[in-house]
Amino acid sequence: MNWITTLLGNLNYGTIFFLMLLESTVVPVPSELVVAPAAYHAAGGHLNAILVVIFATLGADVGASINYLVALYVGRPVIYRFANSKWGKMCLLNQEKVEKSERYFDNHGVVATLTGRLIPGIRHLISLPAGLARMNYWKFLLYTTIGAGVWHTILAAMGWYLHAVVPEDELEATIERYNHYIVLAIVAIVVLAIAYFVIRKKTKKQQ
Repeated sequence: MNWITTLLGNLNYGTIFFLMLLESTVVPVPSELVVAPAAYHAAGGHLNAILVVIFATLGADVGASINYLVALYVGRPVIYRFANSKWGKMCLLNQEKVEKSERYFDNHGVVATLTGRLIPGIRHLISLPAGLARMNYWKFLLYTTIGAGVWHTILAAMGWYLHAVVPEDELEATIERYNHYIVLAIVAIVVLAIAYFVIRKKTKKQQ
């Protein structure tokens, strides 16, 4: 999508918000190629790193809320039909991916909204099963904000660090190379978060 490429080449707080809004719906916008480069420029004095994270997270909240409301009001059959349509395939969607996000939500309960924001392939779809399950919206928004905020902070920290060691023309390739390590770190965080909530839940039951 050429217009997305144009926006990526002109990052400011407005484009960061808009691109992360799209990323949290069904449009395939890679957040690591938005937030990390924005923080890279922030380290050079062109943007503010804290505002980068805030606008990225606000965009994610709005995009996730759109998914949540669509799922809440149109239901599973319409979502599956869209995922299997030509438009769904253009957004790199299919029914299997939606079902995967539903299974993750079913297995981990409402905490999946928080941890799911950190998992590639599930991050932008986890709001759909939250809407289908009629999860309390304000709890959904809280967990979405925390999860998206953590993810964007990690990406911003990487972008800020890379400013000191990587020239701008090598930034995208370096981010893609680092992405593997980011995914491993995120998986570790998710496992720890799930373990914490499971232990906490069991402790409450015993009490």
